[in-house]
Amino acid sequence: MPDNPKDRDWDREMREVDKLLAKLPDADPTLGRGHPAAGPSPGGVPTVRTTPVSPGGTRSIAASWLRLGLGLLLGVGMLIWPYTHVCGGRLLFYGIGAVTLVVAGVWSAFASWRHRQGFAHLLSILLVIWGLVLVMGVVLPRIGYAGQQAVWFCPEPRATK
Repeated sequence: MPDNPKDRDWDREMREVDKLLAKLPDADPTLGRGHPAAGPSPGGVPTVRTTPVSPGGTRSIAASWLRLGLGLLLGVGMLIWPYTHVCGGRLLFYGIGAVTLVVAGVWSAFASWRHRQGFAHLLSILLVIWGLVLVMGVVLPRIGYAGQQAVWFCPEPRATK
């Protein structure tokens, strides 16, 4: 083939392309030049787009709502946490609860996304945000953010004699 595009025999090359297109299995000869019968563009192959069916059914949708319900219960439980969580072991358990809330929100967000449940997905994202706010409330004061200083471990009580 010549390197210069002006020297090419475009008619011959287009005939070769037409022959190849005519050999396609979905070709409709009435359209001329062997173009497919159904398709968005005259030279393209039709694309079949389908929405994947969510696995399971009613049972998996109910499981998705159950995940969200458990996350919401944990979120409300974190809101009304009955113990102080200033330092030490209680802070550790509160932090574990906050991280668990984030994980539960992400878990239910994936399930609600997979089953195309918009409202459940919105609530899941709100759970994730609420959990991240709680985690930041634990971590940020202990790393000196905004001039506040809190401790991770409770100071030892002074021994009195």
